[in-house]
Amino acid sequence: MHKAGFVNIIGCPNVGKSTLLNALVGERLSIITSKAQTTRHRIMGIVSGDNYQVVFSDTPGILKPNYKLQEKMMQFVIEALSDADVFLLITDVFEDIELQPEYVEKLSKTKTPILLLINKIDASTQEKVEEKAAQWRERLPNAQILAISALQKFNLDMVMNRIVELLPPGEAFYEKDTLTDKPERFFVSEIIREKILLNYKKEIPYSVEVIVNSFKEEKNIIRIQADILVERDSQKGIIIGNKGEALKKVGMQARKEAEAFFGKQIHLELFVKVAKDWRNDDKRLRNFGYSG
Repeated sequence: MHKAGFVNIIGCPNVGKSTLLNALVGERLSIITSKAQTTRHRIMGIVSGDNYQVVFSDTPGILKPNYKLQEKMMQFVIEALSDADVFLLITDVFEDIELQPEYVEKLSKTKTPILLLINKIDASTQEKVEEKAAQWRERLPNAQILAISALQKFNLDMVMNRIVELLPPGEAFYEKDTLTDKPERFFVSEIIREKILLNYKKEIPYSVEVIVNSFKEEKNIIRIQADILVERDSQKGIIIGNKGEALKKVGMQARKEAEAFFGKQIHLELFVKVAKDWRNDDKRLRNFGYSG
């Protein structure tokens, strides 16, 4: 009997959702930094075996929106709450941000199986893990609690086996060699955005969007041109840096990462442009793929 289904990963910012997706899929699909709101989109990673297909969805960390971009990001989470065959609710032993009560309430009422994964146990004690498990058992008695380390890949085989057990019978949704639903341009823009998150401080990374305007694949090289959009002229200067050094560093790091991802030489051209207040502009957000 073949099984197939959608497994949606949800949780607060910085608990390890993207690390978990990458570990389960075996590829680096979601970008990872120590900053909240690194994931902005709903990113699918597909794992296929002879008798099953799991379609994982990584979602943005749950937060209270402060501007329209964040509202759109939370729409991806709301969608994920409505179309799952299995939920992976990720928390960790250090989590300070409490999952908002309305999400706990929705999950407590669902009939969809929930695997509640307590992450980062490699950096904790058994006592703390048990304490966290007891707290969650009280809040979500319908969830099965498992302790894991996504970073160290500890207990992930157990998680995967349990997911396959819970999947409904059905045919595969995608060809068996499909890894994700996202196009190549998406991963280029995410790689560039990750380098910006890593290289700039304060509000700058959150004010940035990356648009890939051209992606031309030749026999031995891929030629890419992308725009880095910021909200204000002052941010443009910071992104470019003194004599263009900051932008050059981002471009070099992104090119190396893209070459590892695509397995080909990359020629990357970056330009910085101002799109005033784009995070609150509905039309621009739709054009950038935030259609939630």
